[in-house]
Amino acid sequence: MRFLASLLLVCLWAVPAAAQRILISGQVVEATNGEPVPFASIFVPNTTSGATADAEGKFKLTVEGTPDSIAASAIGFATQRRKLTDAPVQTVLFRLRAGGVALGEVVVSSRQPENPAFRILREVQKHKPQNARQYLQAAEYDSYNRIETSLINLPASMAKRRIIQDIRALAVRQGAAAAADTDAPLPIFASEVGSRVYQKSVPLRRREDLLHKQIRGVGPREGSMLSQMLGSNFQNFDFYPNWQNVMGKDFISPIAEGGRLTYDYDLKDSVMVGTDWCYKIAVTPKRSHDLAFKGTIWITQEGYALRRADLVASPNANINFIGDLRIFQELTSPTEGPGLPTRTKLVVSVRPSEKQAAMLVRFTTVSSNFVRNQMHTERGFYDQPVVSSLMEPTPRGAGSTLLSGAPQGTAGGYFDQHRPDTLSLSERQTFAVLDSAKQLPSVRNVLDWIELLVNGYKRVGRWDIGPILNTYSRNDYEGSRFRFGFRSTPEISRNWLTEGYLAYGTKDEQLKYGLKTSFIAERRHWTVFSGEFRHDVEQAALLDNDFLSNNNLFVAASRWGRVRQGKPIMRNLLSLSFQRDLFHGFTQYLTVRNQDITPLHDFAYFTTDQRGPTAPKARDLGLSEIVLESRYAPDENLVQSENRRRPVGLKRWPVFSFRYIIGARNLLNTKPSPAYQKFNVLITHSVSVGQLGRLGYRLEGSLIPDPVPYLILKTPLGNQTPFYNGNAFNLMNYFEFVTDRSVSLRLDHHFEGLFLNSVPGVRRLNLRFVGTANVLYGGLSASNAEQPRTNTEGELLPTIRPLGRQPYVEVGYGVENIFKFLRVDFIHRLTYRDSPDANKFGIKVGAQFRL
Repeated sequence: MRFLASLLLVCLWAVPAAAQRILISGQVVEATNGEPVPFASIFVPNTTSGATADAEGKFKLTVEGTPDSIAASAIGFATQRRKLTDAPVQTVLFRLRAGGVALGEVVVSSRQPENPAFRILREVQKHKPQNARQYLQAAEYDSYNRIETSLINLPASMAKRRIIQDIRALAVRQGAAAAADTDAPLPIFASEVGSRVYQKSVPLRRREDLLHKQIRGVGPREGSMLSQMLGSNFQNFDFYPNWQNVMGKDFISPIAEGGRLTYDYDLKDSVMVGTDWCYKIAVTPKRSHDLAFKGTIWITQEGYALRRADLVASPNANINFIGDLRIFQELTSPTEGPGLPTRTKLVVSVRPSEKQAAMLVRFTTVSSNFVRNQMHTERGFYDQPVVSSLMEPTPRGAGSTLLSGAPQGTAGGYFDQHRPDTLSLSERQTFAVLDSAKQLPSVRNVLDWIELLVNGYKRVGRWDIGPILNTYSRNDYEGSRFRFGFRSTPEISRNWLTEGYLAYGTKDEQLKYGLKTSFIAERRHWTVFSGEFRHDVEQAALLDNDFLSNNNLFVAASRWGRVRQGKPIMRNLLSLSFQRDLFHGFTQYLTVRNQDITPLHDFAYFTTDQRGPTAPKARDLGLSEIVLESRYAPDENLVQSENRRRPVGLKRWPVFSFRYIIGARNLLNTKPSPAYQKFNVLITHSVSVGQLGRLGYRLEGSLIPDPVPYLILKTPLGNQTPFYNGNAFNLMNYFEFVTDRSVSLRLDHHFEGLFLNSVPGVRRLNLRFVGTANVLYGGLSASNAEQPRTNTEGELLPTIRPLGRQPYVEVGYGVENIFKFLRVDFIHRLTYRDSPDANKFGIKVGAQFRL
C-alpha cells in the first residue's frame, strides 16, 4: 500500500508537468549589427520541436514540458542557445555570430541561346510608361519614418568609457539583451515621424506636412536643424531611372537601360509577392569596385513592373567610410497604377577608420493611403518647404514630444497606437533603453560635445558659443587673432536670431567686433528682416566675390597666412536687409548698406571724373549701396528649424543667381561722386554623366559699366597658397588681373573609380581620378584702366593689369581620395605664361570629405 500511494503521488505531480505548454516568441538577428537573420531554424535541443523564422527573423514556437533551453541556427552562423524559465509566455532574442559551415556555390548553366532574364528586363523597359512613378501627374500618401542609430564594433578602449558602461548597465536593468551584451550594438538615438506627403511631377514639387514626431535617446535637441532633417522622407528611392543617387553617389539601377554592361542576371524562381506572381532575379556586379548593387529583384509577370528589391552595395565599391549599405523596397501592385513604395528600408554602416567604432543607421519608411493623379489646385499648395510644420520647444517637465498644434495623445504613446508596422523584439528593447538613457549625465555631456564638433557651437545655458573654427587664427597682419563669438537659441526666441563676436589681433593691436540680428516675420514664404554692423579687418581680394558660400570653414581659412597679399582694409559695415520667397525656389533679397573703408595697404583713387597726375585723389573710401538679388532653385528641398533653414539633397536643375548693385561713393560728403552700377550672374550645377562620373560647373558673368576705384572692380580670385581652392584660379596671383566685364567658367569633374578601378593593385587603394578647367575672359575699359599711379603722398603705387584679347586658361588633373581625405592636383597654365611672375605649373594639395 505504501508503494502504491507513493506511485500515485508521483503520477499526480507528473501529469500537470507533462501538460504544461510554453509559448516562446522572439527574433533572430546578427550580433554585429542587429539586422534580422531570415529563415533561421529555431529548435529545442534533443527534441523534435522546432520552427522556422520569417523573412524578418521573427518566430513563434509552442513547446510541451519545461525544457531548459532553446537554440537557433542559420547557414553561415554559429548555433546559439538561450536559457528558458518555467514561465508560460517568454520572449527570446538570439544574436548570432558568424561561424558554422557555409554551403558552396552551385552553378546551373542553361543551354538556351539567351539568358531568360534578358527578355524580362527588355519587357521592363517597354512597360516603364505605365509602371514608373515619374509618369504620375501627382501622388499623395501617409508616411511613417523611423530612424534608429547605434554604435557597433566598439574598440576595447572605447567600451571602457563611462557613457558606454552607463548605457550597458541601464540595458541590464531593463532586461534588454539587444544592448546588454558587451559586443551588442549600442543604441544612441531613435526617432519616429508621421507625415502626409504630396508631390507632383511637372514641374517637380514635393511637400511634406509633419503630423507627429518623437525623439528618443541622445539625439539632437528638439527643434534643431538635424531633428527636422531626420523627420523628412529623404529616402525616396526610385529604381526606374537609370541612376539612383544614394548619399550623393550615383549607383546604376539594376533595371537600367544598358544594365547588362554592369550586372550579371540570373533568373532564380517564380514566386508570389502579395497578389502578384513574380519573377525572382538575382543581380551581381561584373566588377566588384563599381557603384552597383548585389541582391535580388522581383518583376511581376503581369505588366513587368518592379515589385520588390532587396539590394546590398558591392562591398568593394569605391565609396568612403561606408562599411555596409542595404536597401529594401516593396512597391504597390501594378494593378493599382504606377508603383509607389509601400515599405522602404535603408541600412548604412559608417566607420571613419578600422580602429574606430562604426555607426549603424537604420531608416524605415512605411507609406499607405495612396491617392494618384488628384492634383491640388489651391494656389501655392505644393510650394511649401519639405518641413512646413515646425517643432515647438518642449515645455520643461512635459512628457510629450508631439508637434505643437498636432493632435495630442498620451505622452510617448501616439505611435504605440498608430504605428503602421510592428516593432521587432530588438527594436522594443532598444526603445526601452533609449527612453531612459537621455537622462544619464554622461550621455548628455557627450551629446553636447558632438554638437560642438558638428555644428561648431557649444551650448551654454540658452546661448551658443562659437564657431570653434574661428576662435584662433594667425596671419601676417594681425598676428595671433583671438575671437569670441555667440548666437541666440530658440529657447530665447524662435523668431529672433542674434549673433555677434569680439576679436583682437596681437600684432595690429586692434579690437574688432560685429553684431547681427534677424527677425523671422513669416515662415511660409520665409520672410526675414536683418540688421548688421561690423568693424573688422577684411581682404580687398575677397570683397567682390559676392557669391562665395557663407561657411565657417572658408571664413576661418581666409584668416590664416599671408593676408597682406589680399590687400587688407579696415571696414565699417552697416547694413539692413530683407528676404522673402516669392514662390517655390525663387527668393528675393534687398539690402541697403554703407561701408567706410580705410585701406591698410598702398591705395588711392580719383575723387572726380578728372584723370591724370594733377587730378585730386583720396585714400579713405565711403560706399553707399542698394543690393538687389534673386535666386532661383526650381527643385530645391528646404528644411526649416526654429530660426534657420537650409537646402538639402542634390538638385536636378541648375541654381540661378542674379545680383544688381547701385551705389555712390562718399554719399554723405558735400560733393558725392556719380552713381555706379554692378551686375553679377551665377549658374551652378552638379550633373551626373553616368559611368563617367559627376561634373560640377560654375558659370559666372560680371559687368561694371561705370568708372570706379579698383577696390570696386571685379578682382578674379587668385591662389598663392599650396592648397587647392575650388572657387579660385589656382595658378593666378592675387590682383594679377582686374576687370570690369568678365565671364568665367569653372569645371570640376569627378571620374570616381572609372579609370583607376581597372588597374590591378591600384584599385585596392580606392583612388579616384579628377579633372579641372578654369577659363576667364574679360577686359577693362579705358576709364577704369586709368587708376592713380601715386598715392596721396606722391609715392608710386602698383599698377593694375587688365586681361588681353585671349582668355586666361588653366587646366588640371589629379588624384583624390588619398587616405580618403587628401587630393593632389597638377595644374598647367595655358595662357599668359610670359609674365615674369607667372606660375606655369603648380601642384596643389587639398583636403575634402567625400563619400
